Amino acid sequence: MTLTIDMTGQVVLITGGTQGVGAATARKFTEAGAHVEVCGRTTPEPGAVPWSFTALDVRRADQVEAWVAEVLERRGRIDIVVNNAGGSPFGRFEEGSPRYYSAITELNFLSATYLARAAYPALKEARGSVINITSISARRPSPGTAIYGAAKAALENLTGSLGAEWAPDVRVNAISCGLIATDSALSHYGDEEQMQRVAATIPRGQLASPEEIANAVLLLASPLAGHITGATLDVDGGGEWPSFLGASPNGNVFVTAPAAV
Repeated sequence: MTLTIDMTGQVVLITGGTQGVGAATARKFTEAGAHVEVCGRTTPEPGAVPWSFTALDVRRADQVEAWVAEVLERRGRIDIVVNNAGGSPFGRFEEGSPRYYSAITELNFLSATYLARAAYPALKEARGSVINITSISARRPSPGTAIYGAAKAALENLTGSLGAEWAPDVRVNAISCGLIATDSALSHYGDEEQMQRVAATIPRGQLASPEEIANAVLLLASPLAGHITGATLDVDGGGEWPSFLGASPNGNVFVTAPAAV
């Protein structure tokens, strides 16, 4: 028995869709037959992607609203919104400026509120859905990216609230991502050896691929998840090993547990 997800004719908006998880998600929806609309600040090379691209800054509500209006005029509908744009450089909290705090919050939280609000009338008409991409950092300490973690925690809370407030017309869910093997991961973690040490802290023993996150997005957007709303789905390979196991003499009973560092 073959199970397929058919999104033929549906219109999908994805923020930050030019690389990593965003690009993988755009590819999955395109393969499923959807019309994919992607936005970002960096315009891809002509012909580099098979979906529509609009250059804009998701931290600007007016630009987001204009994008939604333009897509509606051209496509006539919006069925799915994927709030994927996000990220943060590493830095100590006390060294950040108010402007830095604001920019990280706008990118990782407020941008999602701008798009969800602008698209709501169309989503309600289509009985569509919103999928917010959050992070494991939302529910555990995130030293070095504290504002990022706090913003993602806010996005998870918003997901639950809107899941209730917008029911039954619009489903709102989130995906909490663990560590992902994107092009930027290697530069963030160091070298290949260090990447393997990081992967060893995950019970599944590896970082997620962007495609694995994209598969979960497609699932939540599909009729297969028709009774799921207000939920956050963990796609993190089992989370993170409890740190004490690396130092415990009994830790070696877990053959994939990381060695003490």
